[in-house]
Amino acid sequence: MLRWPKKALRLYSQTPEPHIRKFDMTQNNPAFNRPAFTSRVVPVIVITHPDQAVPMAHALLEGGVDVMEITLRHTAGLPAIEQVAKHVPQMHVGAGTVTRAEEMSRVQNAGASFALSPGMTDALVQAAIQCKLPFMPGVMTPGEVMAARDHGFGLVKLFPAAQAGGLAMLKALGGPLGDMRFCPTGGVSLANMGEFLKQPNVAMVGGSWLTPADVVERGDWAEITRLAREATDAANLS
Repeated sequence: MLRWPKKALRLYSQTPEPHIRKFDMTQNNPAFNRPAFTSRVVPVIVITHPDQAVPMAHALLEGGVDVMEITLRHTAGLPAIEQVAKHVPQMHVGAGTVTRAEEMSRVQNAGASFALSPGMTDALVQAAIQCKLPFMPGVMTPGEVMAARDHGFGLVKLFPAAQAGGLAMLKALGGPLGDMRFCPTGGVSLANMGEFLKQPNVAMVGGSWLTPADVVERGDWAEITRLAREATDAANLS
């Protein structure tokens, strides 16, 4: 009978099985849940004045869009999230451009119902788990998609989508990683969103064309509603 040396047995018993996910104990955590909004078009928004947030939210809702990704690219982002969460509870407001772990609790405290990032780090994932906040990490390569899946995510943000390969990349990922769903963002527009949404692995698209900076600056909320309705109608045809 073959006997293993005691040292070898100890080393074997201490070696983690490679197929076990890093966060297996937290797979039921809300961090891995899909956000609750229904729109298939996610406006990516840079707000420069917090008082723009509430009328923008109402304008988007009137156009059939029930989600906002308010980015942290400007200092007004966090108070804008707070304003929408407080005054427009029917809007699903998310925080975009979350790139540091400490920002996860800040956006949650402001009222964000989910968070998005251009990338993914272990620290961000752990922060989302601790906050129990739905999180959509960013990916760009097949390896990053696989890493996100190993963490427990089924929905990820393909960013920047155009530079990552756009439609061709999504079609290529659909074979070996057919269980993953994507929100391509970056290079998506009204003109091409329909082609993206026709892909079986695309859950929704993100884009900034619904809230142009000049339109927001002049407070033309009727135009925001028109753009939102236009995008909603196009998404319904896809």
